[in-house]
Amino acid sequence: MKSKIWQVRNEGLLPRIIAIWCAASALAFTTQCAAPTATPAPLATDTPIPAATPAHRVESDITYCTIDNLTLKLDLYFPAARATPAPALVNIHGGSWSGGDKSRSDTAADIPTLVARGYVVAVVNYRHAPTHRFPAQIQDVKCAVRFLRANAARYNLDPNRIGAWGCSAGGHLVALLGVTDKNAGWDNVGEHREQSSRVQAAAPLCAPADITLYDAAARADMLRRVFGARTGINPALVRASPTTHVTKDDPPFLILQGDQDGIIPLAQGEKLRDKLTAVGVYAHLVVVQNGTHCFPDEPDMSPTRAEITQLIADFFDQVLRK
Repeated sequence: MKSKIWQVRNEGLLPRIIAIWCAASALAFTTQCAAPTATPAPLATDTPIPAATPAHRVESDITYCTIDNLTLKLDLYFPAARATPAPALVNIHGGSWSGGDKSRSDTAADIPTLVARGYVVAVVNYRHAPTHRFPAQIQDVKCAVRFLRANAARYNLDPNRIGAWGCSAGGHLVALLGVTDKNAGWDNVGEHREQSSRVQAAAPLCAPADITLYDAAARADMLRRVFGARTGINPALVRASPTTHVTKDDPPFLILQGDQDGIIPLAQGEKLRDKLTAVGVYAHLVVVQNGTHCFPDEPDMSPTRAEITQLIADFFDQVLRK
């Protein structure tokens, strides 16, 4: 049985979220609403994580987990003033599970707004393929969530209000944080195993949801390097797919997907939404018109990248601040 933290704290919230998001039909962009080897080059959307400002402070290179004698690090961004424990958000970078770093992120543009709204934001590093094949990546980010809960008093954050967001491979890991608990078997390495690794809200962007649907011929090298799979129909890919693990006690999801994404097609976001809503979980899919992978800020994209940041922040406010 999955953790009931979200249900206990948010009883009765689902109808209110649905009403709020379905009201978005008046917006000018398209939404879909339904109720219950070589390291890749950085993405074009990668931008440096913002430096500390008078509005927030940063603690860098905090060891959150040690696995196989490797120390895994995260950075914490704190709002300027907090009278009570703050909700926390985990940011996970993309990079085909094989590259990237917490110092640069395809979703870095969202961090200042989220910190300004009072969230403690954890930006995490995790092990990369091919040296560390999946499930190393999800094991690591689950350990990061457990670390936050175990150190909630130290960092003045609320262990019962943790969300996550990220794009591409980071979005995939975010989705897995939302749909899996200890029963998936990925909490069996690293520290703080007495803590839950579940999140109470998930916002995956341009995320692979069913990896068995990948074009095996076009992505054979990636499937082999990351998952040890040589064909699309492989038990390792089934297990790694968020759609495999969906159950009715999953938290709310905000799913963002571009209609011009040449890497992760729109059908992936649609399938994740459909699987979640089929079991009564709130899942809202925003289809970004003219949106390519991880939403570089282009003039013909709708919603704009700034509006996407506001959508993400509003979603977390509705779920984690009730």
